[in-house]
Amino acid sequence: MNLRLDALVTEKIVSARFGDAGAADIGGYEASGGYRAIRKIFGQTGPKDVIEIVKASGLRGRGGAGFPCGLKWSFVPDMDGPKYLAVNADEGEPGTFKDRELMLRDPHQLIEGILIACYAVGIEKAYIFIRGEFDAPARSVNKALAEAYEAGYIGENILGSGFSCDIYTHMGAGAYICGEETGLLESLEGKRGHPRLKPPFPAIVGLYGRPTVVNNVETLSNLSHIIERGADWYAGIGIDEKNTGTRMYCVSGHVEKPGLYELPLGLTLEEIVDGHCGGMRGGKALKAVIPGGASAPVLTTKEIREDKIRMDFDALARAGSMGGSGGVIVMDETTCMVQAAQRLALFYEEESCGQCSVCREGTGWVAGIFSRLENGRGVPDDLGTLESIDVNMRGNTICVLSDACAMMFGAFVKKFRSEFEAHIEGGRCPLGSPYPA
Repeated sequence: MNLRLDALVTEKIVSARFGDAGAADIGGYEASGGYRAIRKIFGQTGPKDVIEIVKASGLRGRGGAGFPCGLKWSFVPDMDGPKYLAVNADEGEPGTFKDRELMLRDPHQLIEGILIACYAVGIEKAYIFIRGEFDAPARSVNKALAEAYEAGYIGENILGSGFSCDIYTHMGAGAYICGEETGLLESLEGKRGHPRLKPPFPAIVGLYGRPTVVNNVETLSNLSHIIERGADWYAGIGIDEKNTGTRMYCVSGHVEKPGLYELPLGLTLEEIVDGHCGGMRGGKALKAVIPGGASAPVLTTKEIREDKIRMDFDALARAGSMGGSGGVIVMDETTCMVQAAQRLALFYEEESCGQCSVCREGTGWVAGIFSRLENGRGVPDDLGTLESIDVNMRGNTICVLSDACAMMFGAFVKKFRSEFEAHIEGGRCPLGSPYPA
């Protein structure tokens, strides 16, 4: 695909109905073309053909790793017995607030996406695992489920197709670790949300020991549009064949217009901040951006303004960061990077499930060192200690929470080392951070 970015359409896909007050009701959803996609595939498109359509669209997971959606489905073995879909709606990544809006404003779009995924993989039971704090989105989804059951879109022999599927909601209890797919499955089974060793992967041994697909809310919300309008249409939006479609960017921090933006993959971070978000608040200078939620390593002004880093999965990976959950946290020149790192480290310390000693102890050490640095009690050896901890926290635990913490503080220390040194040498925060720990 050789499209110029300025020629890319800015058509909304998953957020297209956000301005429609009736979109959350089944009548409004049907009036705008809702549930046409499942009618289209029933009796006309075989399950394996649906998987191939999704593969051809290039849709990648919108929850973190960006793994190709259709390829993930194809890993599920064709075998007798129950298979499951677990919908990851446990949106706990700091800086991220898209899935709650998709559930609140357009829940039937998610339900239709679930039905498409279940039909494609041969799944008859799906569970939507919703973050415990999301009362309003959960009410919206449960109301939509009741409407869809009554209309015959869920349940036995849907629309006379011979395909049956039930969908249930499950409320989490506010644990960040349950956003990790195997921790989510453990919680669904009524156990502590402790991540599992992999392999085996959920596609083979998942919920209740059965093959399970785990997909994110935004990922599933794209499916009805891909089925209705075609894989080529979706693949034509974005920067290249590996980065297709749009993403929901959750922009917070020091911009004039923070908010939720659906934009084509491949725009530069600078275009998002300056063009769509109105630039930096109060005319202050840009200092840093976290591009994909708290787990994504921070980017500097040079990387944004001079290197023109694009916000697609592969460009961010080449830059040593990641698209993650789409949470874009913008920081201006007044931000103390030591304090920013300290707050994130305290979050990881609080949210570690404690199963792995490297994570359980390491996150606490990191939070303690950053708190000491920010409060003027740091010593020169602290930076060397952090570098040593960084290496040892990566690749040595069951899940990637430890790695995420290490990637986060490693990037802060490497890219803003002079600011850390100034805290040590001056015995205080040179920016006068107003909220000491």
